[in-house]
Amino acid sequence: MTVAWRHLLRALHLQTLSPRTPKAGPSLNGAFWTSVTKLGLHTKPIMPPCDFTPERYQSIAYSRVLDIHKQHLSPVQTAYFPEPLLLHQGHMEWLFDYEGNRYLDFFSGIVTVSVGHCHPKLNAAAQTQLGRLWHTSPVFFHPPIHEYAEKLSALLPEPLKVIFLVNSGSEANDLAMLMARAHTNNTDIISFRGAYHGCSPYTIGLTNVGFYKMRIPTGMGCRSTMCPDVFRGPWGGSHCRDSPVQTTRECSCAPDCCQAKDQYIEQFKDTLSTSVAKSIAGFFAEPIQGVSGVVQYPKGFLKEAFELVRERGGVCIADEVQTGFGRLGSHFWGFQTHDVLPDIVTMAKGIGNGFPMAAVVTSPEIAESLAKCLFHFNTFGGNPVACAIGSAVLEVIQDENLQENSREVGTYLLLKLAKLRDEFDIVGDVRGKGLMIGIEMVKDKTSRQPLPVRK
Repeated sequence: MTVAWRHLLRALHLQTLSPRTPKAGPSLNGAFWTSVTKLGLHTKPIMPPCDFTPERYQSIAYSRVLDIHKQHLSPVQTAYFPEPLLLHQGHMEWLFDYEGNRYLDFFSGIVTVSVGHCHPKLNAAAQTQLGRLWHTSPVFFHPPIHEYAEKLSALLPEPLKVIFLVNSGSEANDLAMLMARAHTNNTDIISFRGAYHGCSPYTIGLTNVGFYKMRIPTGMGCRSTMCPDVFRGPWGGSHCRDSPVQTTRECSCAPDCCQAKDQYIEQFKDTLSTSVAKSIAGFFAEPIQGVSGVVQYPKGFLKEAFELVRERGGVCIADEVQTGFGRLGSHFWGFQTHDVLPDIVTMAKGIGNGFPMAAVVTSPEIAESLAKCLFHFNTFGGNPVACAIGSAVLEVIQDENLQENSREVGTYLLLKLAKLRDEFDIVGDVRGKGLMIGIEMVKDKTSRQPLPVRK
């Protein structure tokens, strides 16, 4: 598994949304977990069988790839390993490097390959559309775009029925910010500390992770508020999360009451009182915070926060870039797990299984407010090939029952990982829902100090 910052969150974005990925079978049974816990964490797990043979690698030499990367590609694009992994081919949950080594993909292109690499149904949809029409323009009509819009809108509750198609999560959140400000005629937008909503000049203001911040003015009108993290924050207890696994922190709350939630709501009220204007544009929130470690909020927090935002004239935006499309198992959209109805929903990553695609969905009223302000145009938004693939993704999720697979496999994995937390002092926390899972590594459980990253 790969350690990302102080978490194993990236390693645990195991894409068992693919039906070929093992469920509670031989590779995840008691023998495997015994080998981990009794023989040591360095025991090599047994790889599940694979009936796919990759093509022979015949492209440029590995050394030449390294030279080209150094000479011609952005220095910002850093690799995870001292000897970067050169991938050659993918098939469902498997990846193969240039030497033919096989990997079970726990990374999924940063939570993006939602139904498996080169899924046959998606390949067929792309090939058919490539043979018909690659690109048109939003000023002309083409059936795949309208077919996709109809399918996607059917999965969202009223009044979230107007779809804007774009190409990335940053673009989607850019547009959502514009919508919020156009509709409310206000400026201030609130997001959580630790949030990641993109790195464009506009969305970088919403992103509150120091690693991504720049030493130039960005994000005018964006304000941060405390993230209600029940493991690392000042308040948290044993009933806070909507998860099969709770934090080990003790509390005196009854199961239907959460004092931690009430304390974090007071902090949110303090932000509204001290850091923004009397009327605000909106509030951005991921249903589960992704980049900062799969952070789950106390049950009921988002519902109360949304009410407070609307009292100030703001709209509520759910960033479903990582949590959407059935990943959380119990619901298709993450916001549904909080029993809230946002005014705007943004989505990307798994929407196209790796093909560049994203969307913003809102109400007719908010869409009309944007239309009155400007002519919004996106050359590649709603690309015919992207829409054909997007439709195929929705069909595969439904036909192969992948939302239920996320619930079943995710719950199994969370409960097994909780046993490792209980056994090893450096495993501070296990959290998540469905197949959005985080493990937090610590020096010890008492201090909860992050385990230093090994260079």
